[in-house]
Amino acid sequence: MGIDKKIIKETTQCNKNFECLKNNFFCMGKVENCINKKIIIIDCPESCKYKMSFGNASICNCPIRKEIFDKYKK
Repeated sequence: MGIDKKIIKETTQCNKNFECLKNNFFCMGKVENCINKKIIIIDCPESCKYKMSFGNASICNCPIRKEIFDKYKK
């Protein structure tokens, strides 16, 4: 499973040291919904610089997380 190096370089605010890539995507929050193939709504209790509250939901703006969902539907 590979993520484009360009996407990794775009992920400049990762405060988790790219743990998702080291643990075979294990530590990521579950995608609850995807809107227009651009906005992913996640169920994730972890705090992250890419996580944004939206009412009772959380939106993930992480370039790597979006790429993982697009490629692997995880």
